[in-house]
Amino acid sequence: MFAGQTGLTYKDFIVLPGFIDFHPSEVDLDTQLTRDLRIKKPLISSPMDTVTEDRMAIAMALTGGIGIIHYNNTIEQQRDLILKVKRFKNGFITDPIVLSPRNTIEDVYTIKARFGFSGIPITEDGTRNGKLIGIVTNRDVDLEKDRTLTLDRVMTKDLVTVREGIPLAEANEILKSSKKGKLPIVNEKGQLVSLICRTDIKKHREYPDASKDSQKRLMVGAAISTKLEARDRLEALIEAGVDVVVVDSAQGNSHYQIELLQYMKKHYPEVQIIAGNVVTMDQCYNLIKAGADALRIGMGPGSICITQDTMAVGRAQATAVYQTAKFARRYNVPVIADGGISNIGDIAVALAIGASTTMMGSMFAGTSEAPGEYFYENGVRLKRYRGMASLEAMEAGGAKRYFSEDLDIKVAQGVTGAVVDKGSMFQYVPYLVQGLKQSFQDMGVKSIPELHEQMAQGKVRFERRSLSAQAQGTVHGLYSYTSPVVGASRREK
Repeated sequence: MFAGQTGLTYKDFIVLPGFIDFHPSEVDLDTQLTRDLRIKKPLISSPMDTVTEDRMAIAMALTGGIGIIHYNNTIEQQRDLILKVKRFKNGFITDPIVLSPRNTIEDVYTIKARFGFSGIPITEDGTRNGKLIGIVTNRDVDLEKDRTLTLDRVMTKDLVTVREGIPLAEANEILKSSKKGKLPIVNEKGQLVSLICRTDIKKHREYPDASKDSQKRLMVGAAISTKLEARDRLEALIEAGVDVVVVDSAQGNSHYQIELLQYMKKHYPEVQIIAGNVVTMDQCYNLIKAGADALRIGMGPGSICITQDTMAVGRAQATAVYQTAKFARRYNVPVIADGGISNIGDIAVALAIGASTTMMGSMFAGTSEAPGEYFYENGVRLKRYRGMASLEAMEAGGAKRYFSEDLDIKVAQGVTGAVVDKGSMFQYVPYLVQGLKQSFQDMGVKSIPELHEQMAQGKVRFERRSLSAQAQGTVHGLYSYTSPVVGASRREK
C-alpha cells in the first residue's frame, strides 16, 4: 500500500478487523517514548504556546502521557514551568494565587471561572510576600448574594497552618485530622510559602498510571531550538529536572541539529533526546547516527500548518510515519506521529502503521489545561490556537524552529485559529484511552508491541478507501447531529 508513488494520510485507508477473544480492559497501552523512557499511554501534548505549559504537562503526566513545554519564553520562564511540574508530585502548590482582604467575592468567582478552584489564601497585602491572615473557600461565599462584599467580611480567620519544612506525610496527617480542604505552609514570619490541597493528594491515588521518574516526580519534557541560546537553555532545563528534550525544528535534517545532538550526547549523555521533525529514511539515518533517542515525524500535516502549501516541501503523514518507523525500528528508535491527528481513529491508525506514540496540538488546545482564555463566537465557547510558524507565534519566538529568527521578512508557515472547548484533560484523556482500547480490540491486538509485530508480519491488514467510502465511513445523510466529544451541534448541507 505504501510502495506506490502516492502519499497517503490517515483517512485514505482503514484497518481490517481481527479476531476478538478479550475485553477492552485487557488492552495495555504502555509504550516506549524514547529508547530508555516508557509511558503508560501513547499520548504527548505538543510544544506549542497555546497547548503545553505547566498545567497541561501536569495533566498529561497524571493521566499516563507526557507534556512537552514550549520555548516561546525566556530560559528562566521555561525552567520555572518545568520546576512547577517536578514539584507537583510533592503535593505542595508552590505558587498559590492569593488575594487581599480588600478584594471582593466577585474576584473569587473570577478566579474560579478562570482556574477552576475557589480556595484562596488571603494575605495582608494580596501578595505571597504578605503575612497570611485568612482563607476563602466555597463555604464562605456560596450563600452570599452580594458579590461586592470585601473578603475581610467573609474569610475564615481561624486557620490551621504548619511550618515550612514539614514532610509531606506528616502534613497529610494534619490535613486529614483537621478535615480541612487546604493546609497553608508558612515560614517563621507568617508568610505563605506553599499550600497543600486535599484534592491534589487524592489525585495521586486516582492516577495509578501517572508518568513518574525514578524519584517519583511527574515526568515532563521541554523543547529547545537549534540556535546557540539552546545550550544555555538546555543547561537550565537539566538542572530543573527535565526528563526528555525535544529538538524542535520544522526540518530536522540539518547541520545545526546534528551538531546540537552530538554536543548533547557528549556533555549530557544521560538526557533522552527526541529529534526531528523528519519524514524520510535519509533524514532518520542522519539524526539516529547523531544520537537521537526518538524521532518526531511530520512536516506540514497539522491543522494550523501551511508548510506544504507555502514551501511545497513535506510528505503525506501516514506515508511518512510508516516509512520512518519501518527504518527506525532497525535501530530500536521509537517514532512519534506528530500532526494530522483529529480523533481516536487517527491515533489508532498512526500506532498501527508503526508509531509508538502520538503528539497532539489541536486536540488538546481547547481543554481547560491549555494556556489562554476562553471566548465566545456565535454562541460557541472557544480557545485560541496558533501554529508556531504563524506570524503571532514567530514574533514571540516561534521563528527559532524555522531558521528565520533573524530575517527581516518572515514567511508564515502556520495560521492562528480557534478550537472548541473540550473541557478538562482529566475527562478527555480517559475518553481517548477507552476509545483506543476498543479500537485495539477490534483489530484483535492487546498491546502496542503486539500491534507492531503483527503489522510487520502482515497479520494486521489494511485497505485503501475511495473518497466515497471515506464519506460513507463518517456521519452523512443527516440534517443535523450532536458531536459525541464536545456536545456541539453541527449541521450538514
